[in-house]
Amino acid sequence: MRISPFDAQSRRHTSFASVFVYPLVEEQDSDIVIEDKDLRVDTYRASGAGGQHVNKTDSAIRMTHLPTGIVVQCQNERSQHRNREAAMQMLKTRLYHLKMEEERAKQQELEETKMKIDFGSQIRSYVLQPYTKVKDHRTEVETGDARRVLDGDIKLFLDSYLRQAGQVA
Repeated sequence: MRISPFDAQSRRHTSFASVFVYPLVEEQDSDIVIEDKDLRVDTYRASGAGGQHVNKTDSAIRMTHLPTGIVVQCQNERSQHRNREAAMQMLKTRLYHLKMEEERAKQQELEETKMKIDFGSQIRSYVLQPYTKVKDHRTEVETGDARRVLDGDIKLFLDSYLRQAGQVA
C-alpha cells in the first residue's frame, strides 16, 4: 500500500504481486541409461519381405524394459545387431518421453498449489506510506522496517512461520 504521486487527492493505493518459488532443477544429461538387468531381450525370426534370409536367422529383436513394462521391437534390418541398436534407440526415446511426462505432472501438481491473487488471500502486507510496516497475516508478526524486508531480510517471517508450523523448536 502506498500513496500514489499521480493521485491529486493523495489517496492510498493497493497493488498486488504474486511470487511463487520453484525448486531448482539441476541440469541433467538427457541420455537415458538402461542397465542390462532391467532388460529382457527376445530374438525371433522376422516376417515379411527379405527373402530366405528372414526365415533362417533370428534377426528380429523385442526388448522389454522391466521396471516400466515398455516393449519395443525392431525387424527392419537384416542384422540382429542393427535391429538391437534401433530397438535400444526406440526404448530410450520412449523412456525419455515417460520421464518428461512425469516432470510435467510434477509441475502441474506444483501449479495447483498457487493461491488466487485477490483481497483476503495475501500472505504479507507492505505499507510504505505514510508510515512503514510489514505484516505477515499467517503469523501476525510485523515489523516497522519495510526497507530492510524489501532488501531481502525475511528471516523474522520465515522463523515465525516455521515455528507456527511446528517445524522449528
